[in-house]
Amino acid sequence: MAGEEAELSTEIVNRGIESGSLTFSVRVRRRLPDFVQSVNLKYVRLGYHYLITHAIYLATIPVLVLVFSAEVGSISREGIWKKLWEDTARYDLVTLVAFFGVLVFTLSVYFMSRPRPTYLIDFACYKPDDELKVSKEDYIELARKSGKFDEASIEFQKQILQTSGIGDETYMPSTIWSPENCSTMKERRAEASTVIFGALDELFEKCRVRPKDVGVLVVNCSLFNPTPSLSAMIVNHYKMRGNILSFNLGGMGCSAGIIAVDLARDMLQANPNNYAVVVSTEMVAFNWYPGCNRSMLIPNCYFRMGCSAVLLSNKRQDFRRAKYRLEHIVRTHKGADDRSFRSVFQEEDERKFKGLSISKDLVEVGGDALKTNITTLGPLVLPFSEQLIFFFTLIKRRIFGGKDASKPYIPDYKLAFEHFCVHAASKTALDELQRNLELSDKNVEASRMTLHRFGNTSSSSIWYELAYLEGKENVRRGDRVWQLAFGSGFKCNSIVWRAMHRIKKPTRNNPWIDCLDRYPVNM
Repeated sequence: MAGEEAELSTEIVNRGIESGSLTFSVRVRRRLPDFVQSVNLKYVRLGYHYLITHAIYLATIPVLVLVFSAEVGSISREGIWKKLWEDTARYDLVTLVAFFGVLVFTLSVYFMSRPRPTYLIDFACYKPDDELKVSKEDYIELARKSGKFDEASIEFQKQILQTSGIGDETYMPSTIWSPENCSTMKERRAEASTVIFGALDELFEKCRVRPKDVGVLVVNCSLFNPTPSLSAMIVNHYKMRGNILSFNLGGMGCSAGIIAVDLARDMLQANPNNYAVVVSTEMVAFNWYPGCNRSMLIPNCYFRMGCSAVLLSNKRQDFRRAKYRLEHIVRTHKGADDRSFRSVFQEEDERKFKGLSISKDLVEVGGDALKTNITTLGPLVLPFSEQLIFFFTLIKRRIFGGKDASKPYIPDYKLAFEHFCVHAASKTALDELQRNLELSDKNVEASRMTLHRFGNTSSSSIWYELAYLEGKENVRRGDRVWQLAFGSGFKCNSIVWRAMHRIKKPTRNNPWIDCLDRYPVNM
């Protein structure tokens, strides 16, 4: 019983006064599982496999340096010069030239075979016009006037909004409240053009890159995938070159932005000296559900307009002007499990209205995917001291097991990262993630403020969070940024960036410019 109670959380709702006495109701909900408390050894092993595969030289170089130091340390300065002249005199010129030729060839092969670093030159986040702002009160009033919902559905959405963590300045397309049950294809394309071109115009202006210079284009939008594709729409609008490598990712949920970056990185490795643009967005009007199924009404309350555009490069000359360097990407996919697969599911209700159905298993499914992802990521990013303590604690629990096993050591991920950009899905999800990872309020400030100011903008939310950190002048040279996103499938993905230099406070082209002095706010 005690174990079951630990998995539940309570909150007081509906405070009021009835018949002269104070009344309130208590809501009980299941917590996000303590995924850090029960890790799977195979994912730790997978993380160490990645580490050893890509960093074997870290084990060999110190040994060579130690041997060389021991040899040189026993000889005086005069002895070193004498030994060099004597050894050189033993060989003829041909031998020396051949030796240096082999050395140069070996070094050339090594440096040419190394994967080129991927740089993030800059990024842009679209900010809609003020006329599209919708407060929580306006939302309920517009929902009531639309005539699409009964009173019970409106009251349910009102309760969700009260505890959502969303503020009163988020953006929604006006077509949602039209008399029809759904927006037309023309209206959907207009919404896509507005947010995508708005973000890309700003990106090209900031980076001073012509659209024709871009060699790789990756667009991800989960639900709206017209023909021609959104990537083709961008190519047509900006008159990009004919040999551009364009990709359009659909149906991959809120974590698709990291998948798109991973694909762009792979394309850059195969095509050196190139630029790649990644566009992440979601069409709110297309996703709007006009029915009364409560599991499908939840997305209505959270999803809002937004779009991000990111410019990546593998050109060596971009080393100095790039903001960040890509360090790691770890992707986790739980689609083989039926519960995970159906946790976020697009379907039709009994009235044939299409919408996203949110399963009651979503919290448990999300916790399992997060556990797998961070356990795999840990060996790649945690300091050696943390890895050592964590590894031996895990082995100890495996050997002794049972009730006598000591409490597992929870790695301190704050030692691995200076900044956290966790997908702003909901206030409840952020609360439980903060508790499980033992993060401070400062660590999750960017996520909470993004949820409050812009709502859940799906795959682009992690970029609004990074824009918030830059606006607050929190990013300094060498800082590591962890972007964590999760979405339908079920998928959980992590990406790690390292700042190339101190990021100065932007004076323009940042979605937080006009309101940064009002944040953070209490939620």
